[in-house]
Amino acid sequence: MRVLNSLFENNRKWADKLRKSDPDFFLNLSKQQSPEYLWIGCSDSRVPANEIIGKMPGEVFVHRNIANLVIHTDINCLSVIQYAVEVLKIKHIIVCGHYGCGGVHAALENNALGLIDNWIQNIRDIYRNHQSEIDSLQNDKDKINLLCELNVVEQVANVCHTSIVQNAWSSGQELSVHGWIYSIEDGILKDLNVGASSLS
Repeated sequence: MRVLNSLFENNRKWADKLRKSDPDFFLNLSKQQSPEYLWIGCSDSRVPANEIIGKMPGEVFVHRNIANLVIHTDINCLSVIQYAVEVLKIKHIIVCGHYGCGGVHAALENNALGLIDNWIQNIRDIYRNHQSEIDSLQNDKDKINLLCELNVVEQVANVCHTSIVQNAWSSGQELSVHGWIYSIEDGILKDLNVGASSLS
């Protein structure tokens, strides 16, 4: 039973539009993927990686999870990083958070939520390490947004400290790690000027 017919119709229109602009688009896309970018972002449906940086299918390798975390025991995320770095030979890893992140907000509120508490404990640890700075802000929105930024900074450090990235740099592979944040309110990305490069 196809109860989501509108999504299939949208898919056909999207594919037809791409074929009209480039008749061989899907044929060429099916032969290989060679993106330069790995995007590690939040699962939030309002933060679509390819669209907000103006890239087509095949140009961005994407990993998303709640609150864009890079945890050293998360085999899923580490497998994505390893494949991107060692097989696809991507040149840039972008960790992108977003202001008003629900996962960050939940961590700051510190209410019991169930299974997700184990995941967002990592953000609660970041809050604990920066509590005086965050608590000095008067506005709750400002507190959440600062913690969103600090979370990106922490996840960039986590990416840089993976054995995968360390090995790539040791072997001289060209690879840079970047920390960005996105505003859902205006659609604009901000570079947090954190990261590292094999060239630095």
